[in-house]
Amino acid sequence: MKITKTEIYMFKIPMVPFTIATGTMKYAQNILIKVHTSEGITGLGECSAFPMIVGETQLSCYNHAKDFASFWKDKNPLEISNRLAELDNIIAGNYTVKSAFDIALYDIAAKAKNLPLYAFLGGKQKAIESDLTIGIDSPDAMATQAIEFKNNGVRMIKVKLGKDPKTDIERIQKIRLAVGENIKLRIDANQGWSKEDALTVLQNIAPYQIEFCEQPMHKYYDDYLPALCAASPISIMADESVFTHHDARKLIQNKACHLINIKFSKSGGIQEAIKIQEIAGNNNMACMMGGMLESRLALSAKMHFAMAHDNIKYYDMDTCLLGHLEDPIIGGVQFNGMHLSIGDTPGHGADVDPAYLSKLEHCVI
Repeated sequence: MKITKTEIYMFKIPMVPFTIATGTMKYAQNILIKVHTSEGITGLGECSAFPMIVGETQLSCYNHAKDFASFWKDKNPLEISNRLAELDNIIAGNYTVKSAFDIALYDIAAKAKNLPLYAFLGGKQKAIESDLTIGIDSPDAMATQAIEFKNNGVRMIKVKLGKDPKTDIERIQKIRLAVGENIKLRIDANQGWSKEDALTVLQNIAPYQIEFCEQPMHKYYDDYLPALCAASPISIMADESVFTHHDARKLIQNKACHLINIKFSKSGGIQEAIKIQEIAGNNNMACMMGGMLESRLALSAKMHFAMAHDNIKYYDMDTCLLGHLEDPIIGGVQFNGMHLSIGDTPGHGADVDPAYLSKLEHCVI
């Protein structure tokens, strides 16, 4: 089997503005690729650029995708490790755009075996329930949003924090008061607190039953994480501090986190994500399946990955629910409230409406 051509799309999806500690997003700045092969099998991949976190933009991903596609032409897509190693030889880092190519290769490989991706990865069907995220707003507005979530059947709420510490404490106080004791609350500071403020905030919100806190400080403060983990009354989940399995290895060795958030846009896709969860699992550390602002296409690949790895214990798989104003995906993962399910179609099972693609800037390599 050989790669014959690759279609690359500027997969921009309009959305309600969504704010976290590092900025506000008005569009999902995604890239879609379709890798065609000599056997008639097409693999689809998607990545979601989040510049303020990963340092990649939609345009940088688009331009690198052209180089990657040119380099892969006429090569065997089933040699996954070799193909992905070539991308690392072309350019270091840039894991977001690499994740789209990784997903497309795994889609092709599973389709070639006539298996759903979860089965190709050695997994089986299982039930998954996601949280739903509240972006940063005033404490009262966030509490009102939390009540709406609860009334709609949401049982786990992820709360974005990381701005002013005093206001962040008020946000959690009002949200917990609004939703009562039976809703799980987890928080994400997105590197927003200083090393001086992180412990203060965590101590003050601990009485409000917080399941865990993602990335309380900037990743350049990783050397302060062991002390914070030892002192914090709330479990610390590493997010921006873990891109690769080497990051995971170092944090685990240094007792610098209690949990790890895996995102394809940080890991470069499935191959590296497997290594991260293996290291975590070998050290009795659970992981979460997270994401940026992907559509249901990349979310479908994440669903398969989560079903195939039992050490993924937490699910933050609401990416396409965070204000996306259009859903151009055909097939793939489906929502029943916050419960996710996916069928047994070979590969990851998701495609894109051709009419939607016809409106997008694209190229063919």
